Amino acid sequence: MARLSVLTIQKNEKFLRQTSKDFDLSLLNDPSWQSFLKDLAETMYVADGVGLAAPQVGQSLRLIAVDMEGEAQIMINPKITKKSWLQTTAEEGCLSVPKFYGPVKRHKKIAVEFFDKKGQPQKKSYRDIEARVIQHEVDHLDGVLFIDKLVK
Repeated sequence: MARLSVLTIQKNEKFLRQTSKDFDLSLLNDPSWQSFLKDLAETMYVADGVGLAAPQVGQSLRLIAVDMEGEAQIMINPKITKKSWLQTTAEEGCLSVPKFYGPVKRHKKIAVEFFDKKGQPQKKSYRDIEARVIQHEVDHLDGVLFIDKLVK
């Protein structure tokens, strides 16, 4: 198992604050990118996370891995297309902001369009913790950290 190095805000805040570029789906034919997607998911679990975005490991690309009931879901170029009016506040943490936790308000339900690791288009709805994690990881793709959204 190859483990990627997770960037922390203390070491690389500028990089974590960039807006990521769309991933070119034609690159999915390249074994090195398939290996990267596998490594992204494995690194998420090794680091004891429930989500990980490519910018957190040094790639400014719209790629995330999210734990879905014990299985890693890769989302390529994810776009949140619907958000519920109902929001909930819960404590969040982040692998890039170690040892810090705080309350963040997020939408309870979302709909997401993305491509899977085979390049197939997907449209799915998520709620509760899965919706929260996806929103957190998509924020990373836009250069936003959970500490920017702390509830006072």
